[in-house]
Parts: sequence; C-alpha cells; structure tokens
Amino acid sequence: MDPMHPEQPDPHPVPAPAPIPAPAPQVAVVVIGYNDRAHVGDAVRSALAQGPAVAEVIAVDDCSTDGSEALLARLAAGEPRLRVVRRKVNSGGCGSPRNTGIDAVTAPYVMFLDSDDVLPPGAVDALLTAAEAARADVAGGLCVRRELPSEREQPWQAPLYTEHTVLARPAQCPRLVHDTLCVNKLYRTDFLREHGIRFPEGRFLYEDIVFTARVLATGPRIALVPDRVYVWQVRRSAERLSLSLDRGHVDNWAARVEACALAYDILLGAGQKELARAARAKFLDHEVRMYARELGLRDAPYRRAWWARTQEHLARYDAADWELNPAAPGRLIGRVVLESPEPRDLPRLRELASRPARLLPPYARAADGTPVWSPGLPQVSLAPLLTRPVPTLPLAVDAELRPRARASVLRLRLHELYGRVAEADPREVDVEWHAREDDRTRGRTTVALTPSGADTTDSTDSTDSTPTTDSADTTDSTATIDSADTVGSWTAEVPVDLAGLGSGTWDLRLTLRFADGGEREATAHALAGAGRLRRRAVPSAVHGVLLVQPYATHSGALAVRVATGPGGVLRVLRGRLRRLLH
Repeated sequence: MDPMHPEQPDPHPVPAPAPIPAPAPQVAVVVIGYNDRAHVGDAVRSALAQGPAVAEVIAVDDCSTDGSEALLARLAAGEPRLRVVRRKVNSGGCGSPRNTGIDAVTAPYVMFLDSDDVLPPGAVDALLTAAEAARADVAGGLCVRRELPSEREQPWQAPLYTEHTVLARPAQCPRLVHDTLCVNKLYRTDFLREHGIRFPEGRFLYEDIVFTARVLATGPRIALVPDRVYVWQVRRSAERLSLSLDRGHVDNWAARVEACALAYDILLGAGQKELARAARAKFLDHEVRMYARELGLRDAPYRRAWWARTQEHLARYDAADWELNPAAPGRLIGRVVLESPEPRDLPRLRELASRPARLLPPYARAADGTPVWSPGLPQVSLAPLLTRPVPTLPLAVDAELRPRARASVLRLRLHELYGRVAEADPREVDVEWHAREDDRTRGRTTVALTPSGADTTDSTDSTDSTPTTDSADTTDSTATIDSADTVGSWTAEVPVDLAGLGSGTWDLRLTLRFADGGEREATAHALAGAGRLRRRAVPSAVHGVLLVQPYATHSGALAVRVATGPGGVLRVLRGRLRRLLH
C-alpha cells in the first residue's frame, strides 16, 4: 500500500457492463476555443466522430479574431449536429464559455472539450454506458497527457481508473479530489442545473478545480471506467502556452492557491470534511511539489512572493492537516516554508519535491538526537522518517556519468538516512536508461552495492546558485550534523554503453533492492562541478563519434543527451548556433 495514497474505503469494483446496442443520441459536447483556428477543427471533428451517441456539439467561440468563427461556420454548414455560439466579449478564461455551453445544451448529458485537445474513439460511448448502467450523475475515465510533437503519453491520475467502479458517494474515495479535470467526465445535465453548478466566470485560472469541488460537494453517484476518454495535448513550444502551463509569473501561483482555497471552503461548507481534508493534502503533494521543483529557475522577487503567498495559505492549516502522513515530501516542504521567513534551501527542496523524492544531506539532529531539517530550522522535525517503511523513504543517490572512449562509467552513491538504510541492508541496484521521447529502455543491468564507510560526498553541489542553507544555519544551535565518521554510504560502478543508447535524451532510473526483498524505485541526484556536466565528443567504433551531454533535470536528476555520428553532432552544433544568434 502506498502511504501517500492509502486504500480508500468501499469503492466497490463491478464487472464491466455487457455490450449493448449503440446508445441513442443523448450527449452534448461543449467545445470552447479562443484564437485557436489551427486546432479547433480537429477538436470538433473528434467530438462528431464519437458516433450516434452524440446528439449535439456546441462550439463556443470566445470572441476570436483569427478566423476561428468562419472555420466553425463552414463545419456547421455540413453537419447538422454542430451549433456555433459566439460570445460578444472575450472572457479571458475558460469558465465563462463553458457556462455559455451549459446554457445552450439540450441533451441529457454533457461533456467538455478544449479546442487544442481531442476525444479518442469510443470515449462518449464508454462514459454514457457506465453512467446509464450505474444511474450515475457523473461518469469519469482516464485522461492522457500527450506531449507534442513527440506524442509521448502519460496517464493522468491513473490509480482512479483501473477498473469499472461505482461510488454511491464521493467520500468513499477521497482520492477523487486529485482529479480536478472537468474534461474527462460526463455529467447529467439536469444534475448540474438542479444544483446550480457552474464554473467561475471571467479570467479565473484553474476554474476546473472550483467546478470539481462544487460537483463533489453535492455527493453525486459516480461511475469510473478504465477507458481512455480524453487526450490532453501539451504543446510546450507553442507561441502561447495554455493557461495551466504558463507558470513563469507568480500571478499563476496566486491563482492556483486561490482556486484550491475556494475548493476547500466549498467542500467543508457542504459538510464533506473528509474530502476537504484530502484537498488540503493534495495541495501539498501536488501543487507545492510541482512549483517547488521550479523555484530555482525563478528570480529573487518571484521566490519571495511565492514564499509569502504559500506561507499565508498554509497558515490556515490546522494540526490535523499536518498530522496526516507527516513524513510525506509535500508536508516536509510545507513545514520548511511555514517556519522560514525567507526562501531557503531551494536545491534541497527541489530534490525533495521530485518524484520519487530525494532528501539530500546534510542530516541534522536536535540535542536529544531527534532528526531535524537543519541546524537553522530545528523546529522542522524529521522524526516521522524513523518509522516510515524504508521502500517509501526519500533516499538520496548521487550519480556521476564519466563518458570515455573505451568504457563509459556511471558512479553511484547511496546515502545513509538516520540509520534506516543500514537497518534495511541494501544489496544491489537495478540500472536502466529510459528514452525521453518514447519510453524505450536500454542498458538494463544489476550491480551490487558495496558499503563504503564514511560518507564524504558533497551532494549539495548544483547548477543552482542558491545556497543549500542560509545564514540561520551558521548561528548558535543545539542541532548537529551527522558526522562523516559515523555515517556510511553504499557505492556501485556501472559500465554504460553510450553507443548502444543511441541518439536522444535518456533519463536514469534506479531500483534499490534490500536484504528483506523490499525495493525502492529512485532517480539519482546529478553531481555537478569539476566539469562533470560538460559536453564531450567521444570516439565510437559504431558511430565514429558521439556527442555526450550529462545534465541535471529541473528536479536535479541525472539525464544524458546523446548525438550519434558526424551528422548528429552537426545538427546539435547548428541548433546551438541558431540559439546563440537569436
């Protein structure tokens, strides 16, 4: 059982519904768009292609100026199920056009689709069949995030959608608060209207967080299906990022915090105390960790504003919020933010926010021996780490890749963590490289971990110039750091066939194995400094030459870029030249 997401009470699995004749037209799909002429046609066509279950597609144009309205009008001329509704004034957000669509719906059920996404074949049938069979107000299915142009897909909140399930009420599965998307669900239209459930109007970012809270607050009967029902297409290279991906301004964080705070108030006000508590836990585990990973990329004014806004929000949490799974990475990060008046320890927070989490040294103790965050923040206790199962601990592994002409070598070092690692007796580590573009795997091997005694490796070196500790750690304190002569580590050296990896970006994945059969999946902290992460040209018997670039990801994990042959090297150099010139 994952302690971050414990098993939920009584979500009863049910057999998959038996095949039935094609559903009668009962579903409206509301497609919203603004200045997205390049993609809105594909979205509309994917909705119409769902088949006879779709009674109507309502395309709401939010006062576009790029010809979207004319394109939609041409599509509607040849498709009687398509209606185009043009708003007279641009709303600045997604909530108002969706509300316009709800008002226009005449079908018994409604779904929502954004102009830059698509519905996969069979999505409407899967959700409608489940909703009718369970007499549910809401039916939800699996959403996948598709990175473009690579088309790499990642499921969103997959644990919720592993089998056909019916929930008499949302409180049976508090994890529902983690899936705040509105687009991977089918809603009974009269259910929304009877309860007055609408999206926040105007330029309100993360409107779906609030909408989902309003839905769950009413206690609807919910059906869940394992089918893929929505494809969320992520175009990070787009000229204009989607609202949820544009996190470079602190206003984005303020909007997210506002939405999460409002969602909590809605759930609590409706008497859904368990869901409200789960929503606060989700804020720490999802929102705080996601933004903490990126703090090192922001300037000082952003960091200070983010820190202050987060402190203000977390000050509303009560003791019970912090007592729930106190060793969870999000809660530890939240504690540091709440207890420190200024941003601090950003590289260490970044690594703790990664998935899987890594807690880098130094490992401090209070005068009584209790593990604490640091000498400067002894009030942030790490004592819960002493009882957390070892396979769930935020274990830190350092990694250094040394590209060589004959045999490249990967060096690994697993750090002790308050005696817990030695207690578990680590024996070996599985090493594997995953292709960023398509999840291919290469170089899988297993090597023994060797105890190495004193741990003197500096895990705090980083390309992030922010110091790991601040001046508070240099003041008098009764807290101490576990010294190198009493703390051990475990090391391994792994040969790496870079030519065998081939061209692309490769992420390092590890599985630590312990004497009792337990295991822990991990990534590794990329050691920097001393030229460790510089680009190198390496002779290759297979390709002639390799261009190899070990680097640290945004979360500090080791990855490597490889270009093969003179042609690959030339493409990299041309790309670098273009970036320098522009």
